[in-house]
Amino acid sequence: MMIPVRCFSCGQVIGDKWEEFNERVNVKKEDAMQVLNDLGVKRYCCRRMLVSHTDLIDDIMNYSRK
Repeated sequence: MMIPVRCFSCGQVIGDKWEEFNERVNVKKEDAMQVLNDLGVKRYCCRRMLVSHTDLIDDIMNYSRK
């Protein structure tokens, strides 16, 4: 699904950081810890939200009616 706009634990806005994080980690193969530091994500709860997110929208679209 889509990344949540806010962290579930602390409420900090993290949805705006997902695109850059995903591009730098998955496309450019940078270190996730360094990318999170560069983006200013300091709390471990917010880091968890970005690191553990899986984008399932493409898989779910296969089962939708047309």
